[in-house]
Amino acid sequence: MVALTVLAAGLAGCSKPAGIDGKLANTWPVLPSPVSFQPAANVCHATPLAETGPRSAYRPVDCARPHLTETFYVGTFPATTPGTEPPTRTSAAHKAAFATCDTQARAFLGQDFRYGRLWLAVVVPSSPNWSGGARWFRCELGQVADVEDFGDIISRTGTLAGALKTPTSPLLLTCYQTTATPVGAIKAMDPIACAKPHNSEFVGAYIAAPQKYPTLPADWDRLHTSCRTKVATFVGVPNDANLKYRTGTVAVPNPQEDWNGGNLGVRCYLYVNTAKFTRSLRGAGPQLLPER
Repeated sequence: MVALTVLAAGLAGCSKPAGIDGKLANTWPVLPSPVSFQPAANVCHATPLAETGPRSAYRPVDCARPHLTETFYVGTFPATTPGTEPPTRTSAAHKAAFATCDTQARAFLGQDFRYGRLWLAVVVPSSPNWSGGARWFRCELGQVADVEDFGDIISRTGTLAGALKTPTSPLLLTCYQTTATPVGAIKAMDPIACAKPHNSEFVGAYIAAPQKYPTLPADWDRLHTSCRTKVATFVGVPNDANLKYRTGTVAVPNPQEDWNGGNLGVRCYLYVNTAKFTRSLRGAGPQLLPER
């Protein structure tokens, strides 16, 4: 009884500090939900383009400095996107992301990127980032020296915003001196000023209907038929048999890997192997097309 009385007296003598109510569960702040890494738009990258963008490799630079690609848009995959790994290039989710980037690129550049010496790519989170909840995708643009031969992305300075908006943009595709084999296979397409003698000219691009990558003659015929429509509109002539037999076309789809990933764009060129044009044929009408 003595011991219990002393203990009770000791407890009774303890007082709580000022401002403490003794209730442990009513004043703890709620911890914020974890936020995964999110890349920024309107930044550039001096490192080579990769299909996945891990947080550890993310080192954006000011676009005024030398760089290889530019992030012009950052989108989000739907929360319901299936899989424990980030979408691959041939997946429906990745193709949808590319279509979004394609649309956003037109607004950013002022024109379809296929009209210039440019390349469009989608970057997705790395596997660990995806597992951690990251659902972003980056839309990347880069400049290439030779888009017809699918050359490497080259270093540049300055943003690409509005880069294809004016008809005098140095990035726009214009005229070429094209060399072909006797059977009609293209060996080389060398860019050249339209005021100098040349035999071909870029006339536009279009998005093909979903189809397998062209390998058979019938596949290529479909591409050339669509390109003749572009030629007719560009030159200002009827799209008839006369056009078909007075001019040729060069149809340049993307590499098969990109095509299978949803990039169904086809670049179209007017081509007359014996010609020596010394001006652009835009709006020229039939008088400048050679007789055959």
